[in-house]
Amino acid sequence: MDKEKIDYIAGKYLDSVYHIAVNYCKNAEDAEDAVQNAFVKLMTTDMVFNDDEHIHRWLIKVTINECKMFWRSFWRRNTESLDAMYEANENHPVLMQEEDDRTELAQALADAVLKMPAKYSTVIHLHYYEGYSVEEIADILGLTPSNVTIRLHRGRQKLKKLLGDGAVK
Repeated sequence: MDKEKIDYIAGKYLDSVYHIAVNYCKNAEDAEDAVQNAFVKLMTTDMVFNDDEHIHRWLIKVTINECKMFWRSFWRRNTESLDAMYEANENHPVLMQEEDDRTELAQALADAVLKMPAKYSTVIHLHYYEGYSVEEIADILGLTPSNVTIRLHRGRQKLKKLLGDGAVK
């Protein structure tokens, strides 16, 4: 794949794939590594893609696999993140984050989705943030449509518990 096509694909799908990686990895640095690995694989693959949507789905699958490999790695199982160390110490400096235009409810919802197990947060992200149908999510993740529906239902239930019953309809 040539550089112009990779730049086009990155511009179009980088944010989407990154958000999915954050759902799995639970931190930005590891998510960035997973996305970078996925794009490296895209540049080196000999696979023939039908269209841009096919590339997007392929990138999602590869990114999820990269995240899973990260979680299984020896390094991940035997280290503790700096964020976790800071959280353990009550006197740590507050890390400044960029301001977001989202409302407090939208921010609380996004935070709650990140706190959920990946099997729920991924289907919720793909369905509500990316706009994929249950059948499309099933195809992307290699699940049955009924399993995706169950995960969406259970994910919504978990969000209700995290945010309070009145926050999620």
